[in-house]
Amino acid sequence: MASYVSCPRDLSKIKTKIAFNLTKRQLICFGLAALVGFPVFFLLRKTGNMTLAGCGMVFTMLPFFVFAMYEKDGRTLEYVLRDMIETLFLRPRIRPYRTENFYEDLCRAAQTEKEVNRIGKKMTKEIAIKLLEHRRVLVRNCKSQRTNKNYDAEVCLTVQPDGKANYHLEFPVSKKEKKKPKK
Repeated sequence: MASYVSCPRDLSKIKTKIAFNLTKRQLICFGLAALVGFPVFFLLRKTGNMTLAGCGMVFTMLPFFVFAMYEKDGRTLEYVLRDMIETLFLRPRIRPYRTENFYEDLCRAAQTEKEVNRIGKKMTKEIAIKLLEHRRVLVRNCKSQRTNKNYDAEVCLTVQPDGKANYHLEFPVSKKEKKKPKK
């Protein structure tokens, strides 16, 4: 006659037992409980009340027992407590849904390129990086469409509260204009 041994399907939940059918984690926690609980018992026993000494020992050992035995969905108590502390105290209560809109970034880059091409320059990687970091970049020898003269100008980027980008040109004041007296 054949005898069968049942084997669980999920072998990841099987833990190695070391002594007294306890895992290494449980043995360490029970050892710490004994190191803390027995001195508390002997200190409280001197008061003469054995009930108080026994209850004090049990209540000081109880957290160690809970840490040794609690496990839910493969997660021990310290991981559950860490997640609770992060959720309740460390992370903000209201977390708005935010996404990276790459289409808007592409549109903004295309608009910047059009603006720079309009003044007769090519959009280079250096210009784009400076524009995004500092919100303005100095471009030399920009060609005016109206007069066909070359000017130095700053391409400025401003972002509206709704996230749309605006570009404009700022021309530095020339030395001739500075010398003119105001009337």
